[in-house]
Amino acid sequence: MDLDRVYRAEYGRCVATLTRLLGDLGLAEEAVQDAFATALEKWETPPPNPGAWIVTTARHRAIDRLRRESTREARHAQALLLHQRDEPREEAGPVRDDQLRLIFTCCHPALAPDARTALTLRLLGGLEVAEIARAYLVPEATVAQRIVRAKKKIRDAAIPYRVPAADELPDRLPPVLTVLYLMFNEGYAATTGPLIRTDLCAEAIRLARELAALMPDEPEVLGLLALLLLTEARRPARLGPGGELVRLPDQDRTLWNRTLIAEGHALVRRCLRRGRPGPYQIQAAINAVHTDGPATDWRQVLALYDQLQALAPTPIVALNRAVAVAEVHGPAVALATLEDVRLPGYHLLPATRADLLARLGRNTEAAAEYDRAAALAANETERAFLRDRRAAL
Repeated sequence: MDLDRVYRAEYGRCVATLTRLLGDLGLAEEAVQDAFATALEKWETPPPNPGAWIVTTARHRAIDRLRRESTREARHAQALLLHQRDEPREEAGPVRDDQLRLIFTCCHPALAPDARTALTLRLLGGLEVAEIARAYLVPEATVAQRIVRAKKKIRDAAIPYRVPAADELPDRLPPVLTVLYLMFNEGYAATTGPLIRTDLCAEAIRLARELAALMPDEPEVLGLLALLLLTEARRPARLGPGGELVRLPDQDRTLWNRTLIAEGHALVRRCLRRGRPGPYQIQAAINAVHTDGPATDWRQVLALYDQLQALAPTPIVALNRAVAVAEVHGPAVALATLEDVRLPGYHLLPATRADLLARLGRNTEAAAEYDRAAALAANETERAFLRDRRAAL
């Protein structure tokens, strides 16, 4: 029985649903965890609708706990209400999707920005602390502390888990976009196990669609959706017949999903017409260039990265820009742009340096960088790719 697969696919949905039913995030999370523990004991094979089973079981566990602790009338009344109603009343507000609602409520302005996204990735994506740490490029202990502090803040400050009002949504938007972006990235390049987690990618795209329907006039929302669709479109060609990683220049473009590409390009055009560029829109435009025609126009990609670096001068942007610089101006110039880039623990920095050094014929240095990259890479598919590249020097 693949309970781990069910956990990854259903955990976020179940926590979101129970949070709506209970109005208490901590109780919802504990009840869902108890339900999965019960599933481990009782399931020989998962039921036809494992998520519904988990929610029902978790709800009963929550009722039992509320009754045990019902020294106050409010808790007792809450338990009775949960017991009597099969379909509790929907909370009024603009956000109807449970998971998207929980993302917005987790992104409460009283919480520190890093704590918001870490907590939401844990609850909604079902990501483990190690996976979140990789997304943030920080130690696992740091992420664990952020999550603990966020939960404590919610409890101590009695932060309500309610639907934000329509006028509050724009202020909550940046961390929500970050969460969906990081959730998709973990699905597209998983920390452990198979390189690609299609369930996580699909859920991030679904939530991005919900967000675009909710906020159709926000260009960065459309930009994020376009970015995810254009990246997802290339997924069928990302792994070879033996499960090996295939680089973008080596991918069979006939395998790309043309329907997603057309939709992504249309969204990019909508963003361009609005004339309010932002980081997600520019990244989407870069991916539109990659998926337009039989080959990438690297000069156009570099121009877009220059624009992105002006808006968001981060080390990740500098690293990705170096790849475009190498295609336009050569590997030596690209290598020079990376001299001051610092990304501790991020395997793609030494991997990129290794590729540039190899193209310059500096194979001894390239081998050392490939070894460094392989040691940092968490996923076995990526490690195998890097070892193969080193062996080919």
